[in-house]
Amino acid sequence: MIKVMVASESHIPYVQIILDTIEAAAKVRGTGIARRTNEYIEQKMREGKAIIALAGEEMEFAGFCYIETWGNKQFVANSGLIVVDKFRGKGLAKAIKKRAFDLSREKYPNSKIFGLTTGVAVMKINTELGYRPVPYSELTDDESFWKGCQSCVNYPILESKNRRFCMCTGMLFDPNDLKKKDILDDIDKDIIIE
Repeated sequence: MIKVMVASESHIPYVQIILDTIEAAAKVRGTGIARRTNEYIEQKMREGKAIIALAGEEMEFAGFCYIETWGNKQFVANSGLIVVDKFRGKGLAKAIKKRAFDLSREKYPNSKIFGLTTGVAVMKINTELGYRPVPYSELTDDESFWKGCQSCVNYPILESKNRRFCMCTGMLFDPNDLKKKDILDDIDKDIIIE
């Protein structure tokens, strides 16, 4: 059994394995990644702004994601999504991403939710959640967010293109679009999401 939950201070011992797993996955994929410090991830856990997945009675680390606000809380980014190799193919990434999305909506119901990704699987999950691909100009203009891209190997591309585009695809969920159609309208009424 794998449990997907909001991380807390009790999960801080997992921080190093989380960071190591994210970095190793980026190397295998040959993609860039915005690196985060141990302290940053610890802070996300203390603030209740991270999702962790733990497997079995031994509570083995299985996956992770965190949220962060930008632009005076007008935007929320879901970042750092990772699933340990041996737990892939079970829908765990989707479950983690869904819980991060729900946490973002609970904490910041009027904020736009966005992410940058090079992963096709993440793009598919985002689309199912109601995100749409957008130009970077529709994302936050918060300098602190874009500064986080500096540790990515693709940062020179981002800068050379005046932050208009890079290797990642920008995806955005706008809660105002819910007025057009609730993303849960087509889910069977016998399904309960807690």
